[in-house]
Amino acid sequence: MPKLTIDGQEVTVPEGLTIIQACEMLGVEIPRFCYHEQLAIAGNCRMCLVEVEKSPKPVASCTQPAAEGMVVHTNSINVKKAREGVMEFLLINHPLDCPICDQGGECDLQDQAMAYGRGTSRFSEHKRAVKDKYMGPLIKTHMTRCIHCTRCVRFMEDVAGVPELGAVGRGEDMEITTYIEHGLHSELSGNIIDLCPVGALTSKPYAFKARNWELRNTESIDVLDAICSSIRVDSKGREVMRVLPIRDDRVNEEWISDKARFSYDALARQRIDMPMVRIGGMLQDATYEMAYSSLASKLKRVQGSKIGAIAGNLTDVETMLVMKDFLQAIGSNNYDCRQDGSMLGNAERGLYVFNTTIEGIEKADLCLIIGANPRFEAAVLNARLRKAHLQNNMEVAIIGERCDLSYPHKTLGNNPWIIKQIASGEHPYCSKLKQAKNPMLILGSGVLARSDIEATLHYCKRIAKNYNMVREDWNGFNVLQRAASRVGGMDIGFLPSIGIGVNQMLEQMQVLFLLGADEVDFSRIPDNTFVVYIGHHGDAGAQRADIILPGAAYTEKNGTYVNLEGRVRHARKAVSPPGEAKEDWQQLMDLATQLGFSLGYSDLKSLRKRLAKEFPIFMQKGIQAAHIDFKEGKSKDFSDDPFENPIRNFYMTDVISRNSKTMLQCSQELISYPQAIAG
Repeated sequence: MPKLTIDGQEVTVPEGLTIIQACEMLGVEIPRFCYHEQLAIAGNCRMCLVEVEKSPKPVASCTQPAAEGMVVHTNSINVKKAREGVMEFLLINHPLDCPICDQGGECDLQDQAMAYGRGTSRFSEHKRAVKDKYMGPLIKTHMTRCIHCTRCVRFMEDVAGVPELGAVGRGEDMEITTYIEHGLHSELSGNIIDLCPVGALTSKPYAFKARNWELRNTESIDVLDAICSSIRVDSKGREVMRVLPIRDDRVNEEWISDKARFSYDALARQRIDMPMVRIGGMLQDATYEMAYSSLASKLKRVQGSKIGAIAGNLTDVETMLVMKDFLQAIGSNNYDCRQDGSMLGNAERGLYVFNTTIEGIEKADLCLIIGANPRFEAAVLNARLRKAHLQNNMEVAIIGERCDLSYPHKTLGNNPWIIKQIASGEHPYCSKLKQAKNPMLILGSGVLARSDIEATLHYCKRIAKNYNMVREDWNGFNVLQRAASRVGGMDIGFLPSIGIGVNQMLEQMQVLFLLGADEVDFSRIPDNTFVVYIGHHGDAGAQRADIILPGAAYTEKNGTYVNLEGRVRHARKAVSPPGEAKEDWQQLMDLATQLGFSLGYSDLKSLRKRLAKEFPIFMQKGIQAAHIDFKEGKSKDFSDDPFENPIRNFYMTDVISRNSKTMLQCSQELISYPQAIAG
């Protein structure tokens, strides 16, 4: 490990680190535009120049490896002059439109020009102009501002795996472009807005809506997929203005999906903001008193065993716990969080979580994916898989539909019997599995709703056991959940142990509660079933409902979720719900009061205390190691039906994204692009 001196301080750094990284270890600030720790090094901007003794000229600290005995000066007169010169060149052609630039107040160029620039320019020539480029419904461009840092190019090529951006021309005529004028076909394209150090790439839906100093920031999580990425919700008054990622290396690094970033416009569209009751076949506005009394009257006339509840994909743990307690109090055990019809139970936590963890993917050297398309089901996780491929040369193989994952992979076929062949050591790919040091298996959640789930689990367990996927220092058995509510619901037992599951409830209940469950097969619900919908958008569930109680979206409440790897996450309230809407769990507690009984808690604090007491996992930090019992039961036969990926349209998977105007534009323009779907 080399030892070097930076501004008079000695520091020892790991082999291979650059000078700029060594400076960061000491807390020495080095200006930069092109350098980003998550991207490949380019050395374009030269803003990070430092002085190294015995070097004839300033050195770009982002490209120069730290060496033994090196003496570095970051604040010398020569360094100051060099940085001033670089900044002067960068500003030669930059337009003077800071007052109207959406990046104003958050612009690296603006900040560094103040901190490291001369304050005046010696150039008086006419500034060049560059035609704006079309990059789709999400990215707004002002290419005259571009300083050619190529962060966007490197992100699209290295992280997103969709090399649709690049440079044409040379010198003064160089331009960043999409080559062929079309939208960027990546589920992560919005991240280049954050990466752009100037105002060349900005958010099209957010453009000219607000200034950053007008916004209130709330740290929260995204619940539109099971990753539960760390986000920041920026609001103005009662309106969500934008959603940005928060760096969290354990989960989403610095990236979020376009669905998480841009679907917020749906929070102001098609909202349910007051109770509604169906009278004479028509839904009509009502008061809470009318809705509760009508529902209470109905519940008193129905036997408890004929009452059930289905939780949707966005339901928080608190609501499911209150719903469970409520149903048990009225004599029902019919509740389920698996609205997709999954038949996987919660007896073993290791069989329904992502045991490798998202961060642990980077240690894997082989990945076998069964019945899933992680690019659509978990876009940020798919970026980790691509990162493991680039850094570890991880091999990826798929049993299932052909798809473009944004990195090389081998399709073994779409025949479920291939799983048995691999488990028995009869498939040619077995030799690869035997050679792998840290192999992992990803089982898609769509597979769990098939009739042959027992056969799939039986042979997947055997694969994990035979190829050393699970051991003390490594757990490569993973289930790729799609719903943010799923793991939390299974952790608290919101699935039938005595009662019946989703498939039977749809056909047999007299009263059916839908907690934002809009993806069930409504054609199976009899006309005489009394449906109660608690949710925040007028989607399919609300159209079928007899009583609607307005709920709060994830940005409008404090809620607990558990992501696909079993990590407890908390959504925080950024804005108030519209109209008379309120938290879903509060609706159920009010209904219990109307029926004349108490659930034993009165507010969120006491509810969470009850949650932690009964389920200690919600008190723990980090991820609890999950045990997998490899005791194999009787093997079953596979179905002859091929696997089908559950998501066809990435931009419309839930009640929020389906009501988003921005996601509709993406769906119309981008989803038909052949590279983004089946290859």
